[in-house]
Amino acid sequence: MGNADRSKNEFLYPTARYRGDFTPEHLAFNANLQEFAQRVSLLCGLETSGKIPPQEAYDEIRELWKQLKESKKNLLNQLSDSEE
Repeated sequence: MGNADRSKNEFLYPTARYRGDFTPEHLAFNANLQEFAQRVSLLCGLETSGKIPPQEAYDEIRELWKQLKESKKNLLNQLSDSEE
């Protein structure tokens, strides 16, 4: 990926550095959480501007939420189970 493409991606899809307790699971979940937030923001913008109907935005966000919950279950619950 060229510098221009990288700069454009960083502008369109900014990600914050992870500053919590580092584990690979926490880092992966944080990346999933940031992607969820970005996609929800995009869907809200599309719905607000009339590009997609409210029900479609809701359905998409609900599906993204299910994926995030599954990610939490797979990444964070496994971590707490292994600490016991």
